[in-house]
Amino acid sequence: MDGNDDSTLGPGTRLTAAGRRAEWTGTPGHPGAVVNPPVWRASTHLYPDMAALRAHPANADGLFYYGRRGAPTQWALADALTALEPGAAGTVLYPSGVAAIAGVLLTVLRPGDVLLMTDNAYEPSRVMGRGLLHDLGIETRWFDPTDPASLTAALCPRARAVLIETPGSLTFEMTDVPRVVEVARAHGLVSVIDNTWASPLGFAALPHGVDITIMSLTKHVGGHSDVMMGSASAGADWYRKLRLRAQGLGIVVSPDDAALMLRGLRTMDLRLQRTMASALGLAQWLARRPEVAHVLCPMLPGAPGHDLWVRDFTGGCGLFSFVLKGGSSAARDALIDALALFGIGYSWGGFESLATPVDPAPIRTAGAWPPAHWDAADRFGVRLAVGLEDAADLIADLDRALAVWRNASGTAA
Repeated sequence: MDGNDDSTLGPGTRLTAAGRRAEWTGTPGHPGAVVNPPVWRASTHLYPDMAALRAHPANADGLFYYGRRGAPTQWALADALTALEPGAAGTVLYPSGVAAIAGVLLTVLRPGDVLLMTDNAYEPSRVMGRGLLHDLGIETRWFDPTDPASLTAALCPRARAVLIETPGSLTFEMTDVPRVVEVARAHGLVSVIDNTWASPLGFAALPHGVDITIMSLTKHVGGHSDVMMGSASAGADWYRKLRLRAQGLGIVVSPDDAALMLRGLRTMDLRLQRTMASALGLAQWLARRPEVAHVLCPMLPGAPGHDLWVRDFTGGCGLFSFVLKGGSSAARDALIDALALFGIGYSWGGFESLATPVDPAPIRTAGAWPPAHWDAADRFGVRLAVGLEDAADLIADLDRALAVWRNASGTAA
């Protein structure tokens, strides 16, 4: 069983089986001899004779040709990821999540085109819009992720694609994906989603009408904070174009990294269930705290975007933010410094918990941050990436850190 045959299987079953084709886990005389696809390290692939070289298909998936086209370790990972994406014909691997975003946009866009980008996008995506794409003669326009009228207002005859990220990985606004897709299709735009937060286990992007779905595999798939990679999955037409563009750019991932990703993939469902449950418990606890003005977690009932999350998603993850009630940047820094079980560092999706400051105001374009209906003093946020520690211990750690925040901000207990 290779995991691609039955989409009715549960996620745990699919994650266990995907990418383990018998020809990749054994020999012709003993197919499927080992559990995991071995690590194939090779830059040069050999042919038995000239007839075999000349008979080789020009550019086919899953066949030895040259190291840049991959070998069974990389093919197994791409195959497994495709099995998790309903409606996908294939998956292209990139050396990082940012490389995946760049690879997709360089496939979809041409000089003179306009990209419509959600205003809550991952900051490297925004930097790409203002840097790489701008240098290539591609204009980026931002729209409010919560306001369909903002997207419509950004349209123009040169618009070619729309990039969404829901929820955004700092401020966690939810976007009405079917509505965005409807607008995109009506105007001939390619729809692209950064689906790292939920993964295909929590949000099936292609069945919701999205053309191309991207993940930073560095996060949930790797799961252990020791390997970087990205992916893009799509239907047959866009997959072919993505693959050819990646080949033209010389993009290839290490087989050793692919093996680490395959290892992480097997437990991704369990880790997501654990971190999602812990994060929801922390979010509920924070929502009751007098020091907290807002909890930005769409999984939390009553939080902004919860209705869209319930309607469209089947899962989430351990990443969310909260905003302190007043205080100062220095007091917020004191809170983060006081945390003992949360490391201070970028990324998320690993086994360890992390905390970072959230200061999106300088980078927002289509709308103000904080929102106009908030108290202007409530603007110092903290993003938590909840790992596999016991939730009770994380809550106790936050409780101690909030006491430090109260002292640093001069707020009474």
